[in-house]
Amino acid sequence: MELDKKLEKLASRLRIRPIEWLDDGRVRWLDVRLIPWEEVYRETRDYRRLAKAIRDMEIRGAPAIGVAAALGLALAAFHSKASNVGELLKDLEEAANVLRETRPTAYNLFWAIDRVLERARRAASESSSVDDVRNAVIEEAKRIMLEDIEANIRMGEIGAKLIQDGDTILTHCNTGALATAGYGTALGVIRAAVEEGKRIRVIATETRPLLQGARLTVWELVKEGIDVTLITDNMVGYVMSKGLVDKVFVGADRITLDGYVANKIGTYTIAVLANRHGVPFYVVAPTSTIDPRLRGPSIPIEERDPDEVRTVVGKVVITVPEVRVLNPAFDVTPPELVTAIITERGIATKPYEKSIPRILGLKEDDGEKGG
Repeated sequence: MELDKKLEKLASRLRIRPIEWLDDGRVRWLDVRLIPWEEVYRETRDYRRLAKAIRDMEIRGAPAIGVAAALGLALAAFHSKASNVGELLKDLEEAANVLRETRPTAYNLFWAIDRVLERARRAASESSSVDDVRNAVIEEAKRIMLEDIEANIRMGEIGAKLIQDGDTILTHCNTGALATAGYGTALGVIRAAVEEGKRIRVIATETRPLLQGARLTVWELVKEGIDVTLITDNMVGYVMSKGLVDKVFVGADRITLDGYVANKIGTYTIAVLANRHGVPFYVVAPTSTIDPRLRGPSIPIEERDPDEVRTVVGKVVITVPEVRVLNPAFDVTPPELVTAIITERGIATKPYEKSIPRILGLKEDDGEKGG
């Protein structure tokens, strides 16, 4: 099929394939919790197991979560025992409810689920065949995966124009291939700049509490042969005050219609410091990360297990075991601190309440107002 050929062609450009659909009705993914110590791939035929992988952060990063959710619905469709279209739609709704409960902040998850369900309903209105609807769901999930890789490559091409030869880029958390269906968002921009022949140095924050920068970003960059220096999260002000950072590139888990950016906890601190030191602060995310229903800073923020903070990646206890812990997974950076938002459809700049709707093809007054 044409879609499978396109996926195969794009996959040949990827050094890391973090998640994929197998034609016998399995999903295969790289368990990022074990990197850099081990490269272990998991497989399942059960959407509930895939939901657990999302919740437990075997799969993480907003675009990857969206792709995984779509593939979860494909699993539900492939293995459904439904005898008619109505029963199949019911099975898909049940799977969607399970998947929606996994991670509350990443908008890509909800976007992907809604898109696949809409495709299923449209197919059901066109055919009474269970197989037709089942195939439509699987094809839509694979199309979302393909589009994510294409969007990442396109964002890399667009964003690389903002990087000069010799720049030192600071990045936070992991925004590479491991956070997507392949190639990466903010790290994809860095990768594209290097592919253009630019000499780039990267400063990666460790990204407590789960160390996605130290474990994942450094692993990816070393694999790519890209110059990287690791720092602790509380060194950002120091390296900026010493003039060691030219630009900041980060990803996003949800962006509002007026430019508020939810990203890994610590991003807001970096944005404040970048503003203080005159360092451009860029956000890189596909349009599937933009929530067209939401304005303002009231983005749902996931509160995770306190033991993530009490320990180092669950292995070593570093504090009094019963201490009370605050562990929000994300924070929100206001639009005035964001230099630009790079998407696969172009670059949004201030005022975001005008540029983001334009990129999405919406009227400026579209969307539902939030806090």
